[in-house]
Amino acid sequence: MKIPHIPVLLQEVIEGFAGVSEGYFVDCTLGYAGHSSAILEQYPGVKLLGIDRDQEALEFSSGRLESFGERVKLYKGSFAAVLPQLHESPITAVLADFGVSSLQLDREERGFGFMSERLDMRMDRDAALSAYEVVNTYSREKLEYILGHYGEVRSFKRVAGAIAEARAKSPIESARELSEIVMRIMPRIGKIHPATLVFQAIRIEVNSELDEIEGLLDRLEAMRPKGAIVGLITFHSLEDRLVKNRFYKWSKSCICDPQAHRCTCGGDNALGKMLGRKPITASGEEIASNPRSRSAKLRIFRFDDTGKDI
Repeated sequence: MKIPHIPVLLQEVIEGFAGVSEGYFVDCTLGYAGHSSAILEQYPGVKLLGIDRDQEALEFSSGRLESFGERVKLYKGSFAAVLPQLHESPITAVLADFGVSSLQLDREERGFGFMSERLDMRMDRDAALSAYEVVNTYSREKLEYILGHYGEVRSFKRVAGAIAEARAKSPIESARELSEIVMRIMPRIGKIHPATLVFQAIRIEVNSELDEIEGLLDRLEAMRPKGAIVGLITFHSLEDRLVKNRFYKWSKSCICDPQAHRCTCGGDNALGKMLGRKPITASGEEIASNPRSRSAKLRIFRFDDTGKDI
């Protein structure tokens, strides 16, 4: 079986879950099971609950993980929606890799790539909203917000204006056409494609990616699975900020107002601790072999043993 996707920070993920010897490992972004297959091989006492909203990825992973038999259960849907519905116990590890898979990027018909003849970008191909609707029907003001907030595009107003001007003549049908519009505003400098942040912003809107991360963090905070290790891999600053801020919140023993003269909360409110203050990043060797790993950041949190048996 040809493996279509190289999982980022694979060895670091395996080492991060070294304290997990049994229970259920939840892979919230199963993809092509790169991380999950390695975890199942490394830790034979662990069972997998794999979640993904991409049916193509689930079908591939079902075959790839077949040899693990009853140790594997797969679920289709967004992780924020599926996670609350899981009844298996105990959950001892949770992983999410928030990046787009190599196959999604490379398959022209998925409409993620700069030269694709489609304009799609849906992780779930059954979803109603695609990049075509965002680009062709959103108001100029809403496009400006998406590009500026989700993509942190410096020239977001000019790019939104160029998109509005182009679509007024005829609909923007392809990712390639969108790329060309962006490149007229932002010419290439260096190796990074000038449309990278624009595509990122539109993809985030199409797939509600930041809301999904918030939903996952909210659910984990409510679950507080006893002793569970949570590893989350982000690929841009907005994602990383959400994870970092929530992990810091979970780690705080005192939740009193910073202006308070003395602690009145009891000072025992920490849900657990971060395993390392700084994110884990890819080695130079990994970046050389898999350039898409260059922006990956892995943060790990461990809930304390006084949590809930989920």
